[in-house]
Amino acid sequence: MRSFSIYDMYRRNAHLYRDRTAVVSGGLRRDFQTLLRDAEAFAAALADAGVEKGDRVAILAMNDHRFFTLFGAASALGAIVVPLNWRLSDDEIAFILSDAGPRMLISDGNFADRAEALGEKAGGMTTVFWNSTDSRRPDMDQMAADAVRADFKAPGPVHGDDPFCIIYTAAVDGRPRGAVLSHSNIIYGNLQTSATMGLTAEDAYLNMLPMFHITGLNLSMSVMHVGGKNVVIEKFDEHRSLAETEREQVSVWGSFPPMLTRLTQAADKGERNLSSLRHVMGIDGPDNIRPFEARIGAVFWILYGQTETSGLVTFSPAMERPGAAGRVGLLTKVRIADDADGDVPPGEVGEILVQGPLVFQGFWNQPELTERTFRGGWHHTGDIGCFDEDGFLWFKGRKPEKELIKPGGENVYPAEVEAVVLEHPDIVEASVIGVPDPQFGEGIKAVCVRKPGSVLTAEELIAFVAGRIARYKKPRYVDFVEALPRKKDGGIDREAVKATHGA
Repeated sequence: MRSFSIYDMYRRNAHLYRDRTAVVSGGLRRDFQTLLRDAEAFAAALADAGVEKGDRVAILAMNDHRFFTLFGAASALGAIVVPLNWRLSDDEIAFILSDAGPRMLISDGNFADRAEALGEKAGGMTTVFWNSTDSRRPDMDQMAADAVRADFKAPGPVHGDDPFCIIYTAAVDGRPRGAVLSHSNIIYGNLQTSATMGLTAEDAYLNMLPMFHITGLNLSMSVMHVGGKNVVIEKFDEHRSLAETEREQVSVWGSFPPMLTRLTQAADKGERNLSSLRHVMGIDGPDNIRPFEARIGAVFWILYGQTETSGLVTFSPAMERPGAAGRVGLLTKVRIADDADGDVPPGEVGEILVQGPLVFQGFWNQPELTERTFRGGWHHTGDIGCFDEDGFLWFKGRKPEKELIKPGGENVYPAEVEAVVLEHPDIVEASVIGVPDPQFGEGIKAVCVRKPGSVLTAEELIAFVAGRIARYKKPRYVDFVEALPRKKDGGIDREAVKATHGA
């Protein structure tokens, strides 16, 4: 596997699948041979711009066929892709750009002004665009057209252990962490997903999950690896998703709350033929999965995973064991451990530890955190769970020091929201917790102490936070209290806050 890269996959597919459709995006269709030519042309353009092996290339864009062009191009050079979550605030993206240090930032027309400002602020990088309304801006498509070469040669070997991408995850302490995933991580993820789900060249995946998301990346590349078709829409819309599923005979979806509910409701109201759909992978509750499967007939594959595990640790048909998080993947090893890293028996709760070729290489620029995470040769996920007697994993939550809230499948650490809430001059103390949410599965609640005499409202505080952090991280609920409960050491007792305000 050391000598097999994403670019090698592109070359293999161009040889094996030739004129079969690889990517559909609006009115554009690319077969596998054309996709390879596009990737090589842009690789030449990147090289002409000074991009070399190990350089980072960031992308700030909604879903587009050019993601696949960039994946192949960067891989051919050994450059590292940094997909940016466009839902983040400018300050959050600016931190990521500063940390990753990309040589180039690529943006679509939706974010052109934003990307230009961010690029100028960060400095040291070229900013390139597509679909920009300003013809003076460097254009990705034109760069590729100008660099087309009939005899493209990759400049040097790219090994499986070389980094392919850096995906930034939620901030534990206000600082996002860049998870470094290698070519082999992605390739092994492709193999595990396609083998378990039985994917073939006849499958088609609808890219309605954002392509900066690890599950979206895994599903799109898994289907591509076996010669299937990727259908791309800019962002999730239930009506557009159903229309594209019917038109392109889509067989694979990815879904996180509240997508499945919205898709099921839209399907109930419409007359779309969704008989092509075979698989949905993601996270949702049995009460949503059961009516979906009854209505559509596809299998919902429930998963547990992290960006750090290439998205997948366990997955299996959800209704085999409703409420569980699936069985351990084909290429993955999992232990449930106590605080001393000793094994615990089935039924007993402990930390989920993971080994295998899907586990990431470490955190970018954070060697000490990487060492702590990999102690004893196992990736310590910070998640709590247990196995039952039949080998199904049951996810129970996060370790207290690594507590995580997951609204709509996104990862949010309470500390990063608390830091922004406390910037408001009327807030003295705050504790942020996750609460049940009918739309997003889990919602964010801020429990706050105001300054004496303050008349700050919940709506005003929510608006304040929304202007300083990604909108999906803002609290949907606010409780004001006279005081927050304390532990013996004087710290805020989050468990007591949850017991009182977690409903």
